[in-house]
Amino acid sequence: MSILLIIFALVILIFSIILHEVSHGYVADYLGDPTARIAGRLTLNPIKHIDPLGSIIMPIMTFMLGGFVFGWAKPVPYNPYNIKNRRQGEFLIAIAGPASNLLIAIIFGTILRFTFASAGDNFVTILSYIVLINITLAIFNLIPLPPLDGSKLVLPLLPNQYGPLRQTLERIGPFFTLIAVFILWQFIFPVVPWVFHLFTGIHP
Repeated sequence: MSILLIIFALVILIFSIILHEVSHGYVADYLGDPTARIAGRLTLNPIKHIDPLGSIIMPIMTFMLGGFVFGWAKPVPYNPYNIKNRRQGEFLIAIAGPASNLLIAIIFGTILRFTFASAGDNFVTILSYIVLINITLAIFNLIPLPPLDGSKLVLPLLPNQYGPLRQTLERIGPFFTLIAVFILWQFIFPVVPWVFHLFTGIHP
């Protein structure tokens, strides 16, 4: 696997993750919490978002060992106490990240659908990676394991008496999420090409 291809996939991943995190921040800001804006995180400047482990080391490892790209950026902070309806707000803020990735995948997938026949190989490769990486980010972030967005969509639905369980899952979640990347991926992977074909009309 060429170094150029790894670098190219890494750049796409970093900016896709940044858009993912900025989307969280903008929705939180819209709902009344200015934490991300005050912290200077509503920006596309990579320096503000890059996490050395999640944005560089992990993507390279997963790309070289598993053939897929997985990673994360520094989470955009928000204060749920600034939001009137906390449960609804938490849901909207959480879903904004995966939704942004799906929107990117749909836009570039549509371009690929209508230009595939006449486009050059390099152009097709670029668009394909953008679509595939954003589909992967969206699907994986919907897994209901902390700190992934899926946990913020499911855990708030638990009755209040399950609060301690939620706190426990959020505390140990990151460890199990890393394990899930390698164990669950074999079950999730078949979904990615299907969604790619749905968006582009071609097979990846």
